[in-house]
Amino acid sequence: MSSTQTTEVSEPRVVHLEDLKVMVGGQGGDGTLTVINLLSHALKQIGAYTYDTRNVLSRIRGGHADGVLRASVRPILSIGDGLDVLVAFDEEAVEVAKEQLLDHAVVIYDNSHSQLKTVLKPTVKVYSAKFGEIAGLELKKTLLKNTVSFAVLCRVLGLADQLAEEAINWRYARRGGDVLQSNLQALKIGFRLADQLGVKPSISFPKTEPKQGLIQITGDEAVGMGFIAGGGRFYAGYPITPASEILEYLQANLPKFNGVALQAEDEISAINMALGASLAGARAMVATSGPGQDLMTEGLGQAGMAEIPLVIVEVQRAGPSTGMPTKHEQSDVNHVVFAGHGDFPRLVVAPADASDCFYLTVDALNLAEKYQLPVFILMDQALGQNTQTVPEFDFSRVNIDRGKLLTQADLNRISVYKRYEFTEDGVSPRTILGTPDGFFQVTGNEHNEWGFVSVDRINRAKIMRKRMLKVEAAKKDMPRGRVYGDQDARVGFISYGSNLGPILEAMEQLGKQGFKTKFLLLRSIYPLLEEVQEFLESVNTAFVVESNLTGQLAGLIRREYGYADKIVRINKYDGSVFRPSDIVSQTLSQLPRNGGE
Repeated sequence: MSSTQTTEVSEPRVVHLEDLKVMVGGQGGDGTLTVINLLSHALKQIGAYTYDTRNVLSRIRGGHADGVLRASVRPILSIGDGLDVLVAFDEEAVEVAKEQLLDHAVVIYDNSHSQLKTVLKPTVKVYSAKFGEIAGLELKKTLLKNTVSFAVLCRVLGLADQLAEEAINWRYARRGGDVLQSNLQALKIGFRLADQLGVKPSISFPKTEPKQGLIQITGDEAVGMGFIAGGGRFYAGYPITPASEILEYLQANLPKFNGVALQAEDEISAINMALGASLAGARAMVATSGPGQDLMTEGLGQAGMAEIPLVIVEVQRAGPSTGMPTKHEQSDVNHVVFAGHGDFPRLVVAPADASDCFYLTVDALNLAEKYQLPVFILMDQALGQNTQTVPEFDFSRVNIDRGKLLTQADLNRISVYKRYEFTEDGVSPRTILGTPDGFFQVTGNEHNEWGFVSVDRINRAKIMRKRMLKVEAAKKDMPRGRVYGDQDARVGFISYGSNLGPILEAMEQLGKQGFKTKFLLLRSIYPLLEEVQEFLESVNTAFVVESNLTGQLAGLIRREYGYADKIVRINKYDGSVFRPSDIVSQTLSQLPRNGGE
């Protein structure tokens, strides 16, 4: 057929992989992420751990878009290095991916608009066909080229036709009717096309029984689930990438648990609604990204002054201003730690994978009510939106602690109720608005123990110290970090969030080159805990890895603990996530001569 072409290869060869990386790229609206989802489901059925990431623009159609799926026989938390297979719906996708293509890679290319001109390694095998044109002619819908290409992709990977068909049914069964049938027909066309192209399995992945007790979930979805499990019952938000999925998840699921999830008219309204719900006794949360957090800052100060429990999820993206709405970055550390005028307490926790997103959301709800202050859950685009394989959540680990919340019986035993009573830990007993004999005034002005406005100098100094005492008191309950690697190593890494996976793999690569390393994964960003000082004392060089230009986390560590002579920055700020090779190369180029001693 003139519509198909393949490179000449004398004998088919099969590369056996225990770690597989596949990219699907094209223009926005080509259905690239659908192919990733289908393949992820199919590989899960043969026992793979999967991790996928997206690279899309902030538009409905057009502009380059791609997704990368990694599958492994072991748990993974990064996209790794290199590509084994590329499905490309245009030349631009090939240009984007060509430097990552490994020697044994296979390219499946849609030449509906042009023949492939990009020069690739001679060892790379290319299958070309007019996927879009064929789908348009035979199915009257060009978009179904993604399902046609999925069939060819499955043949390249040696996945059974039945497994591919099951994935289509899984994806489209609930939509039923013409949608399901047209995709099943597209799959058959793809299998026929693979036969015409002479596609033989080029890459094999071990097949085992599906793993039990594992789920595929994004960090955003895990936060939503943790909020419900932790007793959260009021959520307000405004759509903003990459936090929108939290709103979508809770709108679909929170009402099932007698909760309320509202889309507000803007972020200012969202945080004020949540503050009101918290005062009324509900566990409340908002979620946003950098530009939305700008607008929420006034409400944040109100929560600090009036000592109102509130959880704020900040899923970072590239800034400043609107920045790059769909791109990864970790440049809001300073924002969440220092945002707001005046001095007031807040806590910042940082999950590193979807399991952490679930459990730390429960912890954040407890911290917010126990210490009566705003608590940030600091995430990033990759953690929020990428899908990963993690153990099923253990709901028996969920414990709800509402702190010094007074019941009516408690109030009856108190002769005088002071909402902002001075205490040793700075935390005052509180009531829910409307509780008999539990009256108090809420204001954004400075106030005394009863909540009445006060500008008295002695009171001001005393109540300022009272509020800030809570940060120190909370340290005992803040989530501890985790240390990985060789405990005797004198080269260390410090980081947080989605950098967990790339750093662990970089340490493996460095280990093969004879370098001993260890890694402190922070799960509390503010206040920083003594674990940071202990770690810095134990190493000669500490590489602080973060996705921003100025080294915000490194600066916070230096501000709190010093050790400027030991801290070396590893930064990336191009909108993409760290790959293990990025960390290895920067480590080796910056490692002092005595760093490994």
